[in-house]
Amino acid sequence: MFGTTLILALRSISRHKLRSFLTTLGIIIGVAAVVTMVTLGNATTAAVQKSISSLGTNILQVRPGQGFGRGGGGPRPPDFKPQDAVAIRDQIAGVTAVAAQAGASATAIYEGANWSTTVNGTTNEYFQVQPWPLVDGRYFSPIEEAAGKSVCIIGNTVNDNLYRGGSPLGTRMRIGGISCDVIGLLSKRGQAGFGGDQDDVVIMPLKTVQRRFTGSTDLKLMLVGVDQSYSSAAVQASIENLLRERRNINGGKDDDFNIFDTAQISATLTQSTTLLTGIVTTVAAISLIVGGIGIMNIMLVSVTERTREIGIRLAIGAVANEVLMQFLVEAIALSMLGGVIGLIVAQLAVLGLSGVMKVDYLFVPQINIIAFGISALIGVVFGYFPARRAASLNPIDALRHE
Repeated sequence: MFGTTLILALRSISRHKLRSFLTTLGIIIGVAAVVTMVTLGNATTAAVQKSISSLGTNILQVRPGQGFGRGGGGPRPPDFKPQDAVAIRDQIAGVTAVAAQAGASATAIYEGANWSTTVNGTTNEYFQVQPWPLVDGRYFSPIEEAAGKSVCIIGNTVNDNLYRGGSPLGTRMRIGGISCDVIGLLSKRGQAGFGGDQDDVVIMPLKTVQRRFTGSTDLKLMLVGVDQSYSSAAVQASIENLLRERRNINGGKDDDFNIFDTAQISATLTQSTTLLTGIVTTVAAISLIVGGIGIMNIMLVSVTERTREIGIRLAIGAVANEVLMQFLVEAIALSMLGGVIGLIVAQLAVLGLSGVMKVDYLFVPQINIIAFGISALIGVVFGYFPARRAASLNPIDALRHE
């Protein structure tokens, strides 16, 4: 019985191919939009989490100023001193390591090739706080750190532009006004969480950068590793108290430094992307309702066009439920057809847009199943009224219809 009803419904749909396609267009657009938005939203969230996690977990970033910049038009906040890093390492419980950093921009040169990059002066504790494996080579030796030797570890981008992807180990390149021996090649990390290329870097001993590039012992950034058994919030509060004391910030004065918890940054950005995805998905879902209204409209037209056919079926013994089922199945078939096409369009759109947005392609089975189920539900909801109207026709009045 159901098989016959389905065949009749599909036959009716195939008789008006263009009209059937235009009827399902709203469902196609709605399903494609919802699946695309949710999938890209999840991919963006995953990319943000991956970028933040590349900075390391259980890390506190300590910077001068009240934000990532220097703040408003007030006096320039003082940079940190090496003694600040030592005090945090020695006096704060739960701190595993403190990677002090000083940086500068410079041009790296090797055999006629040159590349503008960032020079990051730090210690081996940097690689302890946020592990960054080497593709080849080694980290700094204690003697190189203590003496401020001219050695460097380069990122993948620098390697590609100066050495064309070849091995840089054992070579000597110029960076700024000095020469340095390349002792290591970092593994590839990709784009940073706030933009920029993490692989576009040359890492040198902190004392080397301070002596040859910045000309002072000032520190622009401290990365503080936190023991997982300790609360990062408690460690952060202890560091704030210590730095306020060391920087003579008394009473209700605002801090002239800021501390960012990478876990909090990740949670905040994830929440933001999830909220935006929800808003955009809700807007896209409205087109599904519009598509359902279109199906109901066409089904009402179909009932009017086939009134005489309905009358004949009722007159020769068909019951009202059979007529209702026929039109309901037809509406559901239209919706499901739109749902299938919409899912195909969505996957093609995600493949294209993920490349443009530079995020990984993700296939989320749950949202595809939910979207297809909603498309079928729309066929039931918006197809029931026309089907009920067809089933309630009086056979005599239907036969009189012209």
